[in-house]
Amino acid sequence: MIIAESNHEGGIMTHKFHKFWLKVTAFVVGSFGPVFFLGTMAATLEPARLTLDILSWPIDGMTTYESPDTRFLSALTGGFLLGWGVTIWFLSEYVYDLAPEPVRKAVLLGVLSWFFLDSAGSIASGNPSNAFFNILVLLLAVGPLWKPAKNLAS
Repeated sequence: MIIAESNHEGGIMTHKFHKFWLKVTAFVVGSFGPVFFLGTMAATLEPARLTLDILSWPIDGMTTYESPDTRFLSALTGGFLLGWGVTIWFLSEYVYDLAPEPVRKAVLLGVLSWFFLDSAGSIASGNPSNAFFNILVLLLAVGPLWKPAKNLAS
């Protein structure tokens, strides 16, 4: 068996396209890391503050980064998200060819775990709008990873 070279063969999702999409997922997840890192310093916190203001819709300026605790949580969040994005990238680059289905399942379950816990916490904390934004991020991050890719016979 060979892995197909195009994205789709007769409507079948291929390993090559899944491997590409894992990099999309890595970027989606990891790109939030630097934004929240910027929230750790007063001079650069506006992108993180605005992101939280958007996610806690409506945009009203009520979200602030005045508390040192908020800036500390922003540092932790930024680090975790960047690290998770890099991990997904490296799984795509160095592990996927050896174990495509376990990598797909690990990333899919990781994203679903984030989605459910983050959305539940958002609702519990009075920010249900973030659960809606999470649906958009979930669909973008998971993309075609919902279904296993197929090896095509030569």
